[in-house]
Amino acid sequence: MQLDHLVAEALKLSPRSRAQLAGKLLRSLDELTVEQNEQIWAEQAARRDLEPETTDRSAEQVFKELRQQLA
Repeated sequence: MQLDHLVAEALKLSPRSRAQLAGKLLRSLDELTVEQNEQIWAEQAARRDLEPETTDRSAEQVFKELRQQLA
């Protein structure tokens, strides 16, 4: 089953059922080994690194603010 489809189905549940599902999913993460946990976080970090950063500030403004902070 695709994750998007699973999420869409889960969102059709009542708030109480969604909360129960969320609790079960969170508890299942406690069962991961250290290696599995590290792998998941490494994959997440790699995905975030590939995502474009969005900001409403120009590069010029960012550098100006950084210079002020370092002064």
